Amino acid sequence: MKYTYGGQACKPLLLALRYCLIMAALQDQLSWAADQSNPIQIVRRSQVLMGTLVEVTAVSATEQVAGAAASAALAEIRRLESLWSTWLPESEVSRINTAASLKAVAVSPETLALLRWSLQVGRLTRGAFNIAIGPAMDAWNFSGQPRIPEAAELDRVKLLTDLSQVKIDDANGTVFLSRPRMRIDVGGIGKGYAADLAVEVMRRVGASAGVVALSGDIKTFGELSGAQPFVFGVRHPREEDKLLARLELRNEAISTAGDYERFFEREGSRYHHILDPHTLWPARGCQSVTVVASQGVVADGLDTGIFVLGLERGIELVERLPEVEAIIVDDEGQVWVSSGLRNRVHLESDPGRRGQPSQSSMADQLNHLSVRFRISQGLPGG
Repeated sequence: MKYTYGGQACKPLLLALRYCLIMAALQDQLSWAADQSNPIQIVRRSQVLMGTLVEVTAVSATEQVAGAAASAALAEIRRLESLWSTWLPESEVSRINTAASLKAVAVSPETLALLRWSLQVGRLTRGAFNIAIGPAMDAWNFSGQPRIPEAAELDRVKLLTDLSQVKIDDANGTVFLSRPRMRIDVGGIGKGYAADLAVEVMRRVGASAGVVALSGDIKTFGELSGAQPFVFGVRHPREEDKLLARLELRNEAISTAGDYERFFEREGSRYHHILDPHTLWPARGCQSVTVVASQGVVADGLDTGIFVLGLERGIELVERLPEVEAIIVDDEGQVWVSSGLRNRVHLESDPGRRGQPSQSSMADQLNHLSVRFRISQGLPGG
C-alpha cells in the first residue's frame, strides 16, 4: 500500500527507516533524559499523516499532560491534512484547484496563512520555490512511471506555473487561480507549517518541550532536563544508511531537500523531482540542502528554493536572512555550511574519505577536511 501527499508516493517501511536515521541522534538522548532523577515524563506517539511518518515527542512533568500534548499534535496535523491534501477532493487546496479561472474560493485562516508564506518564500528565492509547479511535475510523472517530457510539452505547461497568477484576497479570505488548469500543491512547505501549528497546540496543552517530526521536517521547542537541546542527524545524500552530520536544535526547525527522494536514471544521468520553475527541468548543482530556521514553514520552503538556486545564490540568500542557516552539499559532494552554524555542526566523518565517526566540532576538523568542507563567510570561497 502507498500513502500519498503533495504528489509524493511513500511506502511506510521506507518512511520509518528514513525517520529512524534522521532521529538516530535523538534516541539515546531521550533515553538518558527519561532515566534521570529529574521529574519529567516523555511520551512518543506516531501515525502516518500527510503521506509520511509523523512522530511526536512530548515532555512534561506528568505523563498525562505529555500524552495529551502528543495526541493533540497528531490531531492538529490530521486536521491540517484535511485542509491541504490534494489527494482529498474536498480539501480547501483541491477546491481552489477545481475552481481555477472560474471563481475565488473562501478558505480557512490556516490555509490563507500557508499560501501567504508560500508566495513570500517564492519572492525571497526569486521564483525558485513555486507551489504552482504541479503541471510540470505531472509532465515528468515522478509519482508514477517517470518519463522525460518533450520540450514542446513543457512549453505548453509553462504558463500554468506562473506564481503571479495565484491571487490572495486577505480582506475576503479567498484564493483565486486566474488561469484554467492551473493548480497549486503545498507539499513542499505544508509539513513545516503543520509542525509549527502542532507545536503551538502542544504548548497550549501544557508540554514544556517536545519534537514534531514529519519525516525530514522537524520542529523543536523547549529543552530536556539540565537545559539539554535536542540533537538531530543530517542524512548523507549518497550513502543511504549513514549520517553526514549532527547538530543541536533549540526552539528551531530543520528541513532537508535532496535529489535522492524521488529520481530515476537514464544513460548515466539522474533526473530527480526538484524542478527548477524557470526551466521545468531538475535543478542541478546540489545533492542536498538542509535549512535550520526558527520556523518550520521557513525551513521547509527554503530548502527547496535554495536547492534550485544552487550553492552561490543559496548561501548568499541564507547569509542575508535572520535566523536562517544552511548546510549545502554541492553536486561534487563538497559540504558548505553557513556562518551561523560554524560551531554547531558535528561531522560524522570526512565527506571526502572513509573514517570513524567524529564528535569534535566542525571548526576543529577544518585542517583535516581541506577543500571538501568549507565555512561560508558570506559567499562561497569568501
